[in-house]
Amino acid sequence: MNGENNRKRIAIFGSTGSIGTQALEVIASNPDLFSAEVLTAQNNDELLVEQALKFQPNIVVIGDESKYQKVKLALNTTDVKVFAGEKALEEVAALDCYDLMLAAIVGFAGLRPTLQAIDNGKAIALANKETLVVAGDIVMQRAVEKRVPIIPVDSEHSAIFQCLVGETRNRIEKIILTASGGPFLGKKPNFLVNVKRDHALQHPNWSMGAKISIDSATLMNKGLEMIEARWLFNLLPDQVQVVVHPQSIIHSMVQFEDGSIKAQMGLPDMKLPIQYAMAFPQRIPNDFPRYDFRKPNTLTFEEPDLKTFRNLALSIDALRKGGNLPCVMNAANELAVFAFLRNRIGFLDMTDLIERTMDKIPFIENPTLEDYYESDAEARQYAASLIHL
Repeated sequence: MNGENNRKRIAIFGSTGSIGTQALEVIASNPDLFSAEVLTAQNNDELLVEQALKFQPNIVVIGDESKYQKVKLALNTTDVKVFAGEKALEEVAALDCYDLMLAAIVGFAGLRPTLQAIDNGKAIALANKETLVVAGDIVMQRAVEKRVPIIPVDSEHSAIFQCLVGETRNRIEKIILTASGGPFLGKKPNFLVNVKRDHALQHPNWSMGAKISIDSATLMNKGLEMIEARWLFNLLPDQVQVVVHPQSIIHSMVQFEDGSIKAQMGLPDMKLPIQYAMAFPQRIPNDFPRYDFRKPNTLTFEEPDLKTFRNLALSIDALRKGGNLPCVMNAANELAVFAFLRNRIGFLDMTDLIERTMDKIPFIENPTLEDYYESDAEARQYAASLIHL
């Protein structure tokens, strides 16, 4: 691979977030392999401009239309094309100017652009788990129809994906997602009731954006990952298991029908699964720190505490019932996290809000894409009414 023409052109949807900025570091380290063709951000216009000046993409999109003039002006002297608004995200996703979409927009907002890219036959490096939580059946069906590879970027799903390379003909008995347990591992409700925003944002092993940090603290993140894994790897709900592994060295495991277990290991560093997804099927060298078996020299495993971290129990329920329930749960969770980050509700109130919303919104067994959009809107509206947002 050398010269302009052989570089893989990457469109980073959500370039200013934790995954997007790390993906740009991978691109910067491998300029002969990758180019940043499209960069998008929702609100962070300053970082988007800084990225555009450095990487000179073909196109940037700022989701917040009120910031369009500012971005346009800042990039006036460059050849970068500037667009704004939700619609522009979908339109740019449908263009032919890139090879791989890194889907790193946080939350439900990532669904439409990702579907556009799939319909356009583009490979997807998927960092947005909500896309599959909300509409996994439809998204994966379309990917199969369009023969589009969906390569997971989540460290857990990347681990499973890596364990399955070369195993296409072999049946999976189950997959085991590892969870760090988050910052409150071993704590009980009487402690969690007083947890504040800044406390919940401190993750012991991973550095992540605010939404995913809170989801990790409540174990909702692991619940969303269970649902995502079911669709990604075409499994039954009972084939997806979670085990708490505080050291975060084993990123997940696959057990085959002969009882053999494959695990993927390494230090917790999101740049590794990002690089793997972008370069797939090749592995490319890097200078990331390596895991040394002498430290930590003990890896431990325990069952998750479903009584305390009820978000995981709610997720398992949504995973088993299916239909629009995961979509409703996700919408309520996005709103609950939003409210918690603004100190509007307490840590344990998030679970109550999600549970009440899941009980309230009508269940649809075989939803259409339209049903998913409507369930999402209804769930948000109901959850917001509970906290008077």
